[in-house]
Amino acid sequence: MLRQLPEANHPDLLAGTGEDAAVYRMDDDLALVSTIDFFPPIVDDPYSFGQIAAANALSDIYAMGGRPLFALNVVGFPVGLPKDILVSVLRGGADKAQEAGALVVGGHTVDDAEPKYGLAVTGVVRPGEQITSAGARVGDRLILTKGIGTGVITTAGKQQRVAPGVLDEAVAAMSTLNMAASEAMVEVGANACTDVTGFGLLGHLRIMLEASGVAASVRYEAVPILRGARELAEQGIAPGGTGRNTAAVSGVTSWPDGLDEVWTVLLCDAQTSGGLLISVDPERSGELAARLAEAGVETAADIGEVVPADSFDGKLIGISP
Repeated sequence: MLRQLPEANHPDLLAGTGEDAAVYRMDDDLALVSTIDFFPPIVDDPYSFGQIAAANALSDIYAMGGRPLFALNVVGFPVGLPKDILVSVLRGGADKAQEAGALVVGGHTVDDAEPKYGLAVTGVVRPGEQITSAGARVGDRLILTKGIGTGVITTAGKQQRVAPGVLDEAVAAMSTLNMAASEAMVEVGANACTDVTGFGLLGHLRIMLEASGVAASVRYEAVPILRGARELAEQGIAPGGTGRNTAAVSGVTSWPDGLDEVWTVLLCDAQTSGGLLISVDPERSGELAARLAEAGVETAADIGEVVPADSFDGKLIGISP
């Protein structure tokens, strides 16, 4: 569809379509970083939904190595629902933006049959210091900063088939800002980054690999999985987006013989407000792990490495134990 639309080209547009956020140079010392993201509720509690949606939108700024400044609310809400529900959603988003040091300065609301919420976020980065998905280099280590499985868990929550503690831990992970992880990767110097959201781990990795002209080897046993996600996936629970993600990456992924299908579901599970997937020089990966630990990032897993593009007979991703 995008090929049917005019392509945005400008000498000051430093990153655009295909990246987590747009980066536009204002002068030699300042570039704006802009993104938008919103979606329907994935949890019942409106305040938690607001926090998750805000953290998810802010994550695109962090993935580019930027710092958020302010945000605008994007709201779809049924006229007939009690307004205190929307107040709780907006309060959750405002509290999360405040935690990020960003101001919420208004927004736009429409009557919608299904509630939706998110943020349009503006941030800043120094021109040339933005981190895109196109810089991964052969030999880089791939570091993931949050566990996966939120799609499976939240789907189980909608079906009332998940233990409260499991859902609470997933909500806590989704509500956690990627700010500390972003600051650590900027300090160390990452080659590429993206955040793991709706396309799943392998889908977002694919985007990075295609943009960088490389391939990657992923050790599935090293990928952190949120508590309870595997057991729920074994019961056949997964959102529709996870199946679409699996179909999208099947042609570019080399799967090992006999791999449990549950791993396919988890590696392709559609995430909300997932962690950062960072491609970093192997000589700096140890320093990055240390910085992440110092910053309080609980998950910092080395899940594989970047390899030459022809490593898997034309496929982009090789999966191994």
